Amino acid sequence: MSAPWAGPFGPPPGEPADEPYTGPPPTGPYGAPPFVPGAPHRGAGPPGGVLGPVPWPLGPVPPQQGPHSHPPGAPPWQPAGPAPFPPGVRLAPPPGTSPHDVPVPYLLAMRTRDWAWWRPLLGLLLFTVAYVVAAFVVVLLVLLTGVEPDLQLLDLVDPGVLLLTNLSLIVAIPIVWLLWVAAHGMRSGWSSSVLARLRWRLFVPLTLRALATLGVGIGLSVALTFLLDDTEVTGPVDDLGWLLLVVVLTTPLQSAAEEYVFRGYFSQAIAGWMRSPRAGAVTAAVLTAALFSLAHAPGDVVTFLDRFAFGLAASAVVWLTGGLEAAIVLHAVNNVLVFVLFGTLGDGVATEEVPAGVGLVSLLLTLLAMGSYVALVAASRRRLRFEVLTEARDLRVPAGDPRARGW
Repeated sequence: MSAPWAGPFGPPPGEPADEPYTGPPPTGPYGAPPFVPGAPHRGAGPPGGVLGPVPWPLGPVPPQQGPHSHPPGAPPWQPAGPAPFPPGVRLAPPPGTSPHDVPVPYLLAMRTRDWAWWRPLLGLLLFTVAYVVAAFVVVLLVLLTGVEPDLQLLDLVDPGVLLLTNLSLIVAIPIVWLLWVAAHGMRSGWSSSVLARLRWRLFVPLTLRALATLGVGIGLSVALTFLLDDTEVTGPVDDLGWLLLVVVLTTPLQSAAEEYVFRGYFSQAIAGWMRSPRAGAVTAAVLTAALFSLAHAPGDVVTFLDRFAFGLAASAVVWLTGGLEAAIVLHAVNNVLVFVLFGTLGDGVATEEVPAGVGLVSLLLTLLAMGSYVALVAASRRRLRFEVLTEARDLRVPAGDPRARGW
């Protein structure tokens, strides 16, 4: 009869063993050397064991040498340089990253990482086609509503004519926005300012400055027209209520549309083609001011110079503020005041040409008023904190970097 229990080295004390254990020796705790019966060991063996671990049967394990080992005396390991990208692979910045590697002014917003000379040219061609189509559609829709304005558009103080004119110009705003997306692959907000959006906080303080300068100048010019040119008050005009409604609701948007075109996309396209930022700004200001004046069909030299000076002043405040807000305010205050005064006082107030009798005086007053507005905007740069440069994140690969092969 065999013992009811037998440990690995025999039965408990006092019990006979029929079959001695012949298996492998048991291991000690995790990480400890195996326990060998009769070998000197202390802690896991029988009482009275000798202090000291059991040596490895073949002696200490020598250091292993392999392909990833660090030979004695070799220099410290250094990580390898960046591997070159496969042909045709380019880095793509995460969404929302600024498209500029270095900060640029508003007029150079088109000069991004993927700038190409043909992009503004494509945008101008798209603008020409899209605007002709959009203006035709607007005229057709206005006519379908039953409004019958004078199609020669000679009487801008007729509410129907003014509405049709303003709406045909306002459609230029979404077209300009579309150009930035289609021709440049950028957000439409880059047409507004260096922050890629309109800075609404600037409109109220800039409007107050425009009223204090240009508004006063317009008032003095109209007063001189009635005093020196023997002009009589013939107002208010017919349909004054409708005229004021059209002026208040659409004239600011019409003014903004002209600024988006002339001081916005046209100026940015011209400046983008120039190597020098300063030369680009000056060239864009002169060319767009001339185009702006010609677009208003001036009947004489004085009127042309008046519109030309207005264009230069608008370009100046765009350069000072880093966006279109100051130019939009200047344009809107001018147009709204002129049409409101015309509607209330009559045709003695000039809406299209400078009065012949006081032409030079009126021109000087205009220059003084617009110059004062530009100076006041310049003096407000610290108070109003104009952002004049875009945000940037430099993603250019350094010279000599092997990854440059993929660019």
